[in-house]
Amino acid sequence: MAAIFNKLSTIFSSDDTLPWTDREMISRCESEVAKEGAGITPDKDRNESLMRLAWALVHSREPSNVLRGIAMLEAAFDKKAGPLQTREILYLLAVGHYRNGDYVKSRRLIEQALEIAPDFRQALMLRSLIEDKIAKDGIIGVGIAAAAVGLVASGVACVVASRKR
Repeated sequence: MAAIFNKLSTIFSSDDTLPWTDREMISRCESEVAKEGAGITPDKDRNESLMRLAWALVHSREPSNVLRGIAMLEAAFDKKAGPLQTREILYLLAVGHYRNGDYVKSRRLIEQALEIAPDFRQALMLRSLIEDKIAKDGIIGVGIAAAAVGLVASGVACVVASRKR
């Protein structure tokens, strides 16, 4: 019985080992971007600050921040960007979609990042998390479907039994 309980608890627990950010970290990144937006620093530094802000946003516990980070990254996605920047943007987009529960889109993006850099350890770890989440969601879905079939079968059995009386 304990083994069954342990398996169920691992299915419903979160194995999310990705880092989380807090409001303070996001505020610091926003301040950095605002300071650099005043034209004091070169564009390269501003782009790095924007990437740090996007990283902080997609790693947030707040869905609105995650959506903001995704929007920033999608706006920054440039087909002319170098492979390293493209890989980073794809990875962060995958993190954002993973955090929002869109595992299929997250998996597609992480596969694109891995096409660019097959040995990208963070992406490999995220792909593993995504696959685990998809498998767990599938198990839960099968359980819900089986419960629904059981309820329908019980209802039919009750109707049949009441007609025989």
